[in-house]
Amino acid sequence: MPTDVHQHIWPPAFVELLRARTAPPYLDGWTLHLAGEPPYEVDPADHDVAARAALAHADGLDLALVSLSSPLGIEHLPPAEAAPLLAAFHDGALALPAPFGVWASPCLSEPETAPDAVERELRRGCAGLQLPATALLDAAGWDFCAPLLDVLTRHDKPLFVHPGTAPPTPGTPPWWPALVPYVHQMHASWFAFRAFGRARHPRLRVCFAALAGLAPLHGERFAARGGGRGEVDFDAFYETSSYGTRAVDALVRAVGIDVVVSGSDRPYASPTVPDLGAAAALHALRTVNPARLLKGATP
Repeated sequence: MPTDVHQHIWPPAFVELLRARTAPPYLDGWTLHLAGEPPYEVDPADHDVAARAALAHADGLDLALVSLSSPLGIEHLPPAEAAPLLAAFHDGALALPAPFGVWASPCLSEPETAPDAVERELRRGCAGLQLPATALLDAAGWDFCAPLLDVLTRHDKPLFVHPGTAPPTPGTPPWWPALVPYVHQMHASWFAFRAFGRARHPRLRVCFAALAGLAPLHGERFAARGGGRGEVDFDAFYETSSYGTRAVDALVRAVGIDVVVSGSDRPYASPTVPDLGAAAALHALRTVNPARLLKGATP
């Protein structure tokens, strides 16, 4: 079952709610305005369901998991603002045709009701839960999100950690958010998971977008500074979006082939096929490893 674990589609009702807003995140026509990034011209074709389904089939996918764009910051909006946007996303995404599946997203500003809401979306068919990396940067973040992760463990569903909002940084080039705050967030959330998250959630399967900001490549420095090398965590996965052969090959050398999964971040990046020297490696990234992430099994 060839799988892309990381795509984004905005259902029509979700788009209309973004257009009705006057504060970030909002759409002015098809121009997206976020607090920490320059205005972004969205291509309407990127959110045309029929066109995207055709692309997924052309990519040879049997499953493409779509998620809320966490850099929008919707998870952290006040509950009265977040609730209709989350409902429109979940309702629209769950109604998408094959080959699409859905990651659920929570309202983190209403922690008392968020676990029940996540459980409801999982029961409706979501493949797991996406959280912004900004919510998981330290011990306090992993502790705050623990009730949501307990829901995932009960349902035997995985967590997908995705870059969150970027802080305003005047004077930087347009690529800055994707290369600096996004990578830092993924790097920090991975180390925080190692230091605080795994002990609290020993059975949780978790996938870090964008190869966890290449954090596992710092293993030698981690060992030199007293962190220890440790064994490979076969329930911690790394998704490939925006990286190619050199980065994927380096990560495979650090953590092994069994925990790397294929993801594209379409429509914000095109799928890449890393040349790892064997057809079996691509089969692992696209089929075997995503199945283990979603369903669980010993490699």
